[in-house]
Amino acid sequence: MTTSRPNSPIKQNRLGRDGFEVSSLGFGGWALGGQWGVQDDSESVAALEKAIASGINFIDTAPGYGDGRSEHVIADMLSQLPPQVRETLHVATKTPPSAGPWPPSPYCRWQDRYSAAYIRSNVEERLKNLKTDCLDLLQLHTWTRAWNDDPQPLLVLQKLREEGKIRKIGVCTPEQDQNCVVQLMRDGLVDVVQIVFNLFEQEPAAQLLPVAEETGTGVIVRVSLDEGGLTGKYGADHQFPDDDFRSTYFGGDRMQRTADRVAEISADLEDLGLTDDYSLADAAIKFSQSHPAVSTVIVGMRNPEQAAKNVAAAGLPDFTPEVLQRLRRHQWLRGVWYGGK
Repeated sequence: MTTSRPNSPIKQNRLGRDGFEVSSLGFGGWALGGQWGVQDDSESVAALEKAIASGINFIDTAPGYGDGRSEHVIADMLSQLPPQVRETLHVATKTPPSAGPWPPSPYCRWQDRYSAAYIRSNVEERLKNLKTDCLDLLQLHTWTRAWNDDPQPLLVLQKLREEGKIRKIGVCTPEQDQNCVVQLMRDGLVDVVQIVFNLFEQEPAAQLLPVAEETGTGVIVRVSLDEGGLTGKYGADHQFPDDDFRSTYFGGDRMQRTADRVAEISADLEDLGLTDDYSLADAAIKFSQSHPAVSTVIVGMRNPEQAAKNVAAAGLPDFTPEVLQRLRRHQWLRGVWYGGK
């Protein structure tokens, strides 16, 4: 097993005002659960090993990623590392709401979705799966603005933090209302927010990211590659297997429309003279890293080759203000995919 960590091109940022140091590129563990098509655990372990050896020290997972499979693979792999390496790594996981609509509707009561008993039971399961006594970061996997004025689930997490079960508290934004966390940040109820911020989805730059910077809230960016759409690997007629969640994400004419938009981004990169140094995926990652409020950008890595490519992208020079201004024109007000638009 490779455990050496040479000088890495990946920068380190603080996860919030008083948070721990995290790599500016993080390891996204969704595919390790098997919902992005067939995934061999040995490939998952190899990807983790390559990422860690390359300087990545932040790993994000969730119980919903293969009914705990991703958590187990990560925990088993980390348990084999020397203590001096393991103690430098940080793992974030999530507690989903109990059974009901996803994301929670405006009519959902927190008592039915995130009761104190449910949260405590779920956190104990996370601790067991990850083979630890304290979670570095526990995120509620989704939220609704309906609970902002009575955010009892977050107060339960505060108690668990006082009990030493959790170090940091976070919320993953619901895609259709990411700004619902602005009030939570201003009220000091979260240490970290996990958001969607990419070449297509730029709304967080309006208020969410400035408020995070103002309040010292850590920011994790997910979906920087738009679930693979921004890599340029998939043509307009590409179809994903039924066991890959993207078969639904890019259902109907969505792949066609995505490919058309990606072609426009590619043309801009060529016009800017960047195509020799930045692939489409590189440009997408660098854009997601571009706002000063962003602590880390998590990207899915299914094998060592993907890990190496993502690490190389993170090490590329930051975009100039002029390049960022040009790329901002690709904001796409498409609504939320699962909303049927």
